[in-house]
Amino acid sequence: MKQIVFVVLAIFSGQLLAQGDAEKGQALSATCVACHGTDGNSVNPIWPTIAGQHPQYTERQLKLFKSGDRPSAVMMPMTMGLTEENMADLAAYFGQQEAKLLAADPAQVELGEAIYQGGLKDRDIPACIACHGPTGQGNPLSGYPVVANQHAPYLVNELKLFKEGRVVPGKDEVNGKIMADIAKYMSQEEIEAVASYMQGLQAQSN
Repeated sequence: MKQIVFVVLAIFSGQLLAQGDAEKGQALSATCVACHGTDGNSVNPIWPTIAGQHPQYTERQLKLFKSGDRPSAVMMPMTMGLTEENMADLAAYFGQQEAKLLAADPAQVELGEAIYQGGLKDRDIPACIACHGPTGQGNPLSGYPVVANQHAPYLVNELKLFKEGRVVPGKDEVNGKIMADIAKYMSQEEIEAVASYMQGLQAQSN
């Protein structure tokens, strides 16, 4: 009985985090266009695509950028004028957009798929699928983001930051430590291969 109550409360709390107004978010999104595109599909691969990302995750990251807990010389000033309601609205808007389909580098698919699907057992590196799912959809309640159709150069940079030990407070601290423990044992070739594979994963339609 207690387990059922916990699950219901977890689902309910997740819904509360996703109650932004997408229409208001669209009006606010003009400041995001230069880097993330009008619909959240970044045209520059060093900046993330945020279209179709879990609203809970996007909202959380905006708060971390504003507080400085997730350092970013670009994002911190962009978030300083945003209220929590603004962040929820932006997250709701971009969460309703559809990520454009991207492709993996054929030369990196074999290695990337092996890591994503099965991990690297010789170094106790778990499979990415365990947290991010078979199609890269992640898990909003656990704080795991969508990685499908994400730009490989952006993913490579993020994995390198994890490799260097970057973590942020709160729920993301636990997830960050998990990622840091994984990335620190990966070679550059492995990071690039799994990033390319994730870029080619097809996100489910919203």
